[in-house]
Amino acid sequence: MAHRLAPSVPALRPKELVPPRVVYLVSTNIHKYLEAREVVASYNLSLAFLRDDVPEFQHSDVVEIAKWGARWAADKWDLPVLVEDTGLFIQALGGFPGPYASYVLRTIGLTGVLKLLDGVEDRRAYFKTALAFCDGREAEPVVFTGEAWGQIALEARGAGGFGYDPIFVPDGGDGRTFAEMSREEKNALSHRGKAFRAFSEWFRSYRGLTA
Repeated sequence: MAHRLAPSVPALRPKELVPPRVVYLVSTNIHKYLEAREVVASYNLSLAFLRDDVPEFQHSDVVEIAKWGARWAADKWDLPVLVEDTGLFIQALGGFPGPYASYVLRTIGLTGVLKLLDGVEDRRAYFKTALAFCDGREAEPVVFTGEAWGQIALEARGAGGFGYDPIFVPDGGDGRTFAEMSREEKNALSHRGKAFRAFSEWFRSYRGLTA
């Protein structure tokens, strides 16, 4: 008696195994993830942490850096991924350190940045976050941005947050630095919070989620 072969079933792609409310933040920065997770959860979405070191793409625009990183991560993992890039732009320094904020922090630190502003009255600055989403391999990135304007403090204050938080006093607050605020307070004002809220609203519609 002849045996009939069962028809072959194509293997599912990794992205097709991910629940519709889940998206992966690709980063090695747990602090960014913890902040973003709270924002995303308020939209009844789930942010997973995919710990991977996205190669540094050199560009003057954080949007292009985030887009490149999202394409790289999506091609590697074939998952719905987010990659974020943030710059700090200090007006009196001609926009320095801009997209090189992480490198500057590693090299001269907060003390070095404050020293560059010794005697400077105009301490206006802003953070800009670019958040790029790719829905798996070969997908085109969708980008969301958020800005937070404020002042560079005269000295570092506060033990919370990370990065430049101890020297950044956001507009709309009460004079405290980001590092003196709770995570919830910072998210309400921050560049990252704005970008992740914009993404979350779009993502719910993109996935057709109603509750």
